[in-house]
Amino acid sequence: MKMSAEKKGLEASFKSMDTEEFLDIHFNRPIGYAWALFFNRFGVHPNVVTVLSIILGVSAGVMFYFPDMKHTVIGIILLMWANHYDSCDGQLARMTGKKTRWGRMLDGFAGDLWFFAIYAAICLRLTFQPLPFGIGSESGTVWGVYIWLLAYVSGIFCHSQQCTLADYYRNIHLFFLKGKAGSELDNFKQQRELFYSLPWKHNFWWKLFLYSYGNYTRKQERMTPNFQRFYALVQQKYGDNIPQELRDEFRSMSLPLMKYTNILTFNTRAIALYVSLLIGEPWLYFVFEIIVMTALFTYMRHRHEAMCAFLYNKYAGL
Repeated sequence: MKMSAEKKGLEASFKSMDTEEFLDIHFNRPIGYAWALFFNRFGVHPNVVTVLSIILGVSAGVMFYFPDMKHTVIGIILLMWANHYDSCDGQLARMTGKKTRWGRMLDGFAGDLWFFAIYAAICLRLTFQPLPFGIGSESGTVWGVYIWLLAYVSGIFCHSQQCTLADYYRNIHLFFLKGKAGSELDNFKQQRELFYSLPWKHNFWWKLFLYSYGNYTRKQERMTPNFQRFYALVQQKYGDNIPQELRDEFRSMSLPLMKYTNILTFNTRAIALYVSLLIGEPWLYFVFEIIVMTALFTYMRHRHEAMCAFLYNKYAGL
């Protein structure tokens, strides 16, 4: 009976089974849920857990600066621990009802800080190291600025875009599955209106967040023109009363794409990072992001945009 109650409690802490990944369901979420129960017992706010995840994730990055196996293993454990807290804060927020926009801001900011620290540590570690495969060995050529350029391309043009779009597709799916209450589907216009409605006095940091978050939503919208057209049609025709038939159709077509959103977020990325560090070639992680993850990103985006174009034509009567 107790085991059944715990299982129901764990499942209730998920956003949805549609959007949960196998590794999360069977490893990360159960551990995160155990931490959530622990923190809830002592009345710890989800935002405090998020701050702890930032400390752990940045500490992991510091460990990855050192090339020896001991520091590498410690760094991997710290990053896994940070990820469990990242699962925990959301589960704790849903469990206690303490869901805030500040919490969402911190949650997104946490992952950025982890990877900023990790990227910087890898670059600092390799800057004065020889290039791989004996390239330039005769002249003593080192990575130098090239590792920073590789990290910049990987982080700004690949990692950032991939996670931004994967997060958007997941929230789109949740919107059609659960409606507004079960999704965090925001838009640029809404965020800018909120930004301009508030005075700077007593709202300085909140307005900075709103401006940054507005730019984030604008980036999502610019990457998804076909969805924007379809979503505008749905809002025009149905408002908040979207027919269940349409919801079910969208869900059935979107569901196969959820595996790509999961791949493009954390777990697969982390495994590639761990492998590259354990074999002593951390630069391979950047190459993985640029080649493998970008190929998946391109395919996912093409499929989703084609799906939205089809649904638009169907419901517009074209």
